[in-house]
Amino acid sequence: MVGHTRRRTHRVARLVAIGAVVCGGVMVSQAAADGSPADGSGGDPTRALEARDTRDAELARTLVDKLGASRTAGSWIGSDGRAVVAVTDAKAADQVNQAGAHAKQVRYSMRQLRSATETLREAPRVAGTAWAVDAMSNEVVVLGDSSVSADQWSRMKGVASGIGGEVRMERTTGSFTTRTLGAEPIFTQGGRCSAGFNVTNGQAGFILTAGHCGPNGTAWFADTQGNTTVGTTVRSDFPGSDFSLVQYQNTSLDQSSVLNIGNGQTVRITGAADPVVGQKVFRSGSTSGLRTGSVTALNATVNYPEGTVSGLIQTNVCAEPGDSGGPLFAQNVALGVTSGGTGDCTSGGVTFFQPVTKAMTALGVSLPNAPASDGEAAGTASTAPNNGSDPAAQGAAGGQGGAGGQGSQVGPIIPGTQGDTSSLAGVVAYAQSFGPGLALIGAGLLGFLATLLIRPGRRGYRGYSTRWG
Repeated sequence: MVGHTRRRTHRVARLVAIGAVVCGGVMVSQAAADGSPADGSGGDPTRALEARDTRDAELARTLVDKLGASRTAGSWIGSDGRAVVAVTDAKAADQVNQAGAHAKQVRYSMRQLRSATETLREAPRVAGTAWAVDAMSNEVVVLGDSSVSADQWSRMKGVASGIGGEVRMERTTGSFTTRTLGAEPIFTQGGRCSAGFNVTNGQAGFILTAGHCGPNGTAWFADTQGNTTVGTTVRSDFPGSDFSLVQYQNTSLDQSSVLNIGNGQTVRITGAADPVVGQKVFRSGSTSGLRTGSVTALNATVNYPEGTVSGLIQTNVCAEPGDSGGPLFAQNVALGVTSGGTGDCTSGGVTFFQPVTKAMTALGVSLPNAPASDGEAAGTASTAPNNGSDPAAQGAAGGQGGAGGQGSQVGPIIPGTQGDTSSLAGVVAYAQSFGPGLALIGAGLLGFLATLLIRPGRRGYRGYSTRWG
């Protein structure tokens, strides 16, 4: 009887050990899921996927540069997360595949597609139209909004038919606008805009924002009453491009490379780059907050009512009036500032961004590399509340979408303190989130091993022959 009890106890101990391993595994999986950065629309993108997007985007750019515009026709991130390069011949396809990307052979080269866009640019301008190279379909897509009349659209179709089969015409709802009115959190007498990124020329600090927000000499404030000065626009380029510099005049405002994206969350920007089609991106604006989507085209041209802007990033990220000038980014990398578009965050739409690389080169500025505040490391989130009571203390972009925020806030890549591995502190914090689950797995494994090494006690019996006599 005692032997049976010991064996039952042994089996129960083994089951408990196995259960501990299973439960620990579940806890580790949950910690990994919770540590994944959250996007602005309730999604759950992971840093690993974003990092792969970045690597593949660089691979695609390298291959396109190497093969040239006559043998390639753009690149994008495919549905499987790998870089895809459009090529015009089999030899180029082999080179792309050998480099680790996917090759798609197409009819028109980038040189031909760019020639088509130049023909469209030379035609009589029609406000409410836009065009860009759609690398995936190997076409130049021309969009016409609701403000374009039937006669104007007919004339545009005539231009397109004269170019050839590489041009596709599409109508879209709404109107292409520069989303200035109703913006916050930087204010001027003529309107309001969202700040984009803080930049510097090595001697002074500036806000990089949209050029249509205001001409040279525009004074900006942190409040609607004009009591707290932010700075003055010292360089504005619009139309043609869409960027401007607001020089800080209030030295109490945060001029570091930190974005305040709302809800107490911040992002430290450490570099600038050009995106690739298909890349997942985030946009922050003072009206609609943090939103996510993907890049759908590059070098887009938009004919706003105020004038034509070229070289823009086209996305399916939604935006609304007031988001103008706000930042577009991926991980810690600055990509663009909000120019304009059509639609809203209820029905969706198309939004265009001025690339920051082109703007910073033209302006002779760069991103500041401000160190983290005392007691904090880059990549961690401050727990200090942002009650909004002092606009000056909040920086030029105390709302959801601008550059600045409280000087003590040093933020993660995307909202949330876990999942940020851009610093040693972030790595430690991320690893600590797995601690309880790993401990339970370890205890379970030790217990299971013990049940293998320690057998239940057996009563001793002499060996007798099976035969009598």
